[in-house]
Amino acid sequence: MNAVQIRSAERSLSVGTWLIVAGAMLYSILTVTPLAAAHTPDRWGWTAPILPLVVDAAVVIVVRLDAVLARLGGEGGRWPVVLRWMTGCMTLALNVADSALHNDLVGVAVHAVAPLLLIVTAETGLAYRRAIARAVAAVEAEQQAERERREQAARERAERARAEAREQREHAAMLTREQREHEAALAREQAEREARERREEREARERAEAAEREARERREREREQREQERLLREQQARQQAEAEERARAEQAERERAALLARGPAVGKLPEDEARRIVAAAFDAGLSVRQAAELCGWSVGWVSHRYAEHRDPAAAARAELAIAGQ
Repeated sequence: MNAVQIRSAERSLSVGTWLIVAGAMLYSILTVTPLAAAHTPDRWGWTAPILPLVVDAAVVIVVRLDAVLARLGGEGGRWPVVLRWMTGCMTLALNVADSALHNDLVGVAVHAVAPLLLIVTAETGLAYRRAIARAVAAVEAEQQAERERREQAARERAERARAEAREQREHAAMLTREQREHEAALAREQAEREARERREEREARERAEAAEREARERREREREQREQERLLREQQARQQAEAEERARAEQAERERAALLARGPAVGKLPEDEARRIVAAAFDAGLSVRQAAELCGWSVGWVSHRYAEHRDPAAAARAELAIAGQ
């Protein structure tokens, strides 16, 4: 039985109880009013309906407060019980009094129906309300327990989800850390490899530079050696040339001395020989006349030869001009 069905039963009980209370009150007012009026002075006859109304009001208070207390699960103590039974007995006595005074047992039975029904309904309604309150409390407790179980299950699921999320985060962090460490290891290996390659390149470059330097130094030494050899050859050649030049000069000097030592020519010597004698005389610083005496040629011819020795270029131009003619 769920809470909706319990609430529906409680509403049905409330509606039925209040219908019985209303009917009993109306029936009691209609029954008790003539009795009260018959036993009240005529000038106070208008107060006859007050008595059943007050008694029935007490019944209403009892029924209403019992319903509230039953809903709250409380107990009013003994005084509500006294009031409930006192109002019930008063209602029963007032309703059957007239028939009892007339010795009408059937009337007593008939008029006792509504009060007895009201008393029993009040007690039964109170018992039903307490039972319903206990049922509602049980249902609410069960619902609360169910809600707590669901909340506990939800908390457990949330905790598991958080634990799984934490594990996933830790796993992801571990993977990320391993990935970073792997990348760092790769980066270190790459850096070491690049450093090793740079070191090897530097060593190769240094070896190449050393080899190039050695080759350059070797070439420089070879060049210096060749230069020294060239200088030595040039020096030797120069010395040899100087020696040859000295030898030629000495030879020329000897020839010149020999030519000059022959004395004046008896006749006109051959031109080649005359030219050698003139050249020797020019080199010896003899005068034109002395040279002319030594070769036997004229002074003019000897003068021309002296001029040729003084300016070889002019002599060459003159010879070219003569050859061109």
